[in-house]
Amino acid sequence: MKKSIVAIAIAISLFSCNKAEEKTTSEKTAYIDTVKLMDEYTESKDLQAKFEEKSKVMGRELELEIKKFQDEADNFRRNAQANGPEWAQRKGAELQKKEQQLTYAQQAMSQQLQKEAAVERDSVVSKVRKYIKDYGKKNGYSYIYGTGDAATVLYAKEGYDITEKIVKELNDNYKAPEKTETKDTAKAEEKK
Repeated sequence: MKKSIVAIAIAISLFSCNKAEEKTTSEKTAYIDTVKLMDEYTESKDLQAKFEEKSKVMGRELELEIKKFQDEADNFRRNAQANGPEWAQRKGAELQKKEQQLTYAQQAMSQQLQKEAAVERDSVVSKVRKYIKDYGKKNGYSYIYGTGDAATVLYAKEGYDITEKIVKELNDNYKAPEKTETKDTAKAEEKK
């Protein structure tokens, strides 16, 4: 009796293993090249351009301060001997303080830009992840893997790559913010 129960249990477990194997092979899977996705996604490109421009603007302001400092330092070098050691020591200390302030300002600007960019980049990544999740559910995928910087797929057949579809749909759904410069220019032209 015990032998027949064990035999039945083994048969059931083998039968259920075969069913599980059949189930997993029929799962619909795909992968997305996440680096390519973020490189080709218009919102991601717009975000990158926005922070490059913001960096240039902030950098120009800082460059003006650096130029003033360099002019002051050049003036100091030219006049140090003529104005005496006491003046040179006092002016040298002032210049060191200004140089330190410029260094701090440069670091603060860089940190501010990195922090702002990270927050907005995280928002874009979050939107993309939600979109991929919804896309997967809507299209009957069991799994959608990501490749790229944090690769979770080491190999996949080309036919499973849905990166282009996702990029196209994301770009089709993305509405770029209107540029304020264009509006201001148009308003100025209307007044003429």
